[in-house]
Amino acid sequence: MHTGDAIPTIDEEALISQALIEMSNKGLGMTAVVDDQYHILGVFTDGDLRRVLSQEINIHTEKLSAFMTRECKTGRADMLAAEALELMQRYKINALLIENEHQQLCGAINMHDLLRAGVV
Repeated sequence: MHTGDAIPTIDEEALISQALIEMSNKGLGMTAVVDDQYHILGVFTDGDLRRVLSQEINIHTEKLSAFMTRECKTGRADMLAAEALELMQRYKINALLIENEHQQLCGAINMHDLLRAGVV
């Protein structure tokens, strides 16, 4: 699981272009959208980006908040890797944000992490 600075995060008021940079720098195919207390407000994924790019939208002027997925799936910090895999398979997602007991972002995991760990 990716933790700390390795988790791609961005503020809801950020521009799409800023989210793209964060996604590229962290390499997980998504970025968590969080408030100043690290509560998860949503996620912006590669799929969301493809939908944005299929429209005539300027990624340097449009805010991320209009295009992010607000009702994203999350996992718990105490769940097993196999449980995370099951969630990802059930919802057909490639990455999962992980929350602690205070509903704050504490980690992120993607399918490649599970493959490397031999869970898949």
